[in-house]
Amino acid sequence: MKKLLKILGVLLLILLLVGGGAIAYISMALPNIDAPADLNVEATAERVERGRYLANSVCVCMDCHSTRDWNLFAAPLEPGTFGGGGEKFDRTMQFPGEFYSKNITPFGLKDWTDGEIYRAITSGVSKDGHPFFPVMPYPNYNKLATEDVYSIIAYLRSLDPVETKTYPASVIDFPVNLIMRTVPEPAHPVERPKPTDPTYGAYMVNAAACVECHTHTEKGKKLGEPFAGGFAFNFPNGSTVRSPNITPHPTDGIGAWDKATFIARFKMYADSSYVPRPIDWNAADFQTVMPWMMYATMSEEDLGAIYDYLRAVPPVSGKVEKWTPPAGGS
Repeated sequence: MKKLLKILGVLLLILLLVGGGAIAYISMALPNIDAPADLNVEATAERVERGRYLANSVCVCMDCHSTRDWNLFAAPLEPGTFGGGGEKFDRTMQFPGEFYSKNITPFGLKDWTDGEIYRAITSGVSKDGHPFFPVMPYPNYNKLATEDVYSIIAYLRSLDPVETKTYPASVIDFPVNLIMRTVPEPAHPVERPKPTDPTYGAYMVNAAACVECHTHTEKGKKLGEPFAGGFAFNFPNGSTVRSPNITPHPTDGIGAWDKATFIARFKMYADSSYVPRPIDWNAADFQTVMPWMMYATMSEEDLGAIYDYLRAVPPVSGKVEKWTPPAGGS
């Protein structure tokens, strides 16, 4: 018996040493992705304009990297915060920790090289080498056309600097703080398809990262079927909004929508007469995290391509309870 206990003790020690070594390696050596050292993006007018479109209408970088006014419907951007960061993402939004978006104006990026910005967008690695939690969907941006990423870089360099304070450091729950170090990969760019190409819709859906919010997720792990909705966002007053099912299911998704209806749903927020209504939190008003005012500026051609792609994904049954008011609310 003593011999058996001794053997078990040795095995346990070996396991602890191996486990400790693995944790040390992950913590200290990963992610091991170098920033392109010789990258200098020429800021042509064409690139800046393309980057403006991507960052505001498709990838909506500026939505997360600004401060949103949650007291207005769909939380439009607060004046004076454009690109300045500071938006908070925490456990109430099903994220494993607490994260703040960074300042991506020239004020925040003044010490960054173009190669470091490229690595951050496509691989989710910061200037100092630490990984970002993929609340920024860099696994999607990892597959953007190189020229599109260059365009975003050129656009960010063109922004007016927004001076901000230093935001709190991320607080990441265990073991996600280790797992996220294994997520970043070198860029895997694809050629941007022409709008007439059958793969164009897939490219746009990836760039817009539709699947990230329209999939049931908890603590950063996707648990539901892609595009079937159910991602829950909890508001401070106790209400909850969930992303809807956007698969082509005829009753539970958008299967009954035609392309014109889909496009019009977005474009209603592009009307110059549209003014976001105030949210009465005490009256349990419906609120959404969908940045309608930004996606509304996407071209009808690109919205149509997204619609075509979604029509081709497998339909998933299950109607999402979109809104739960706070207890005692209406």
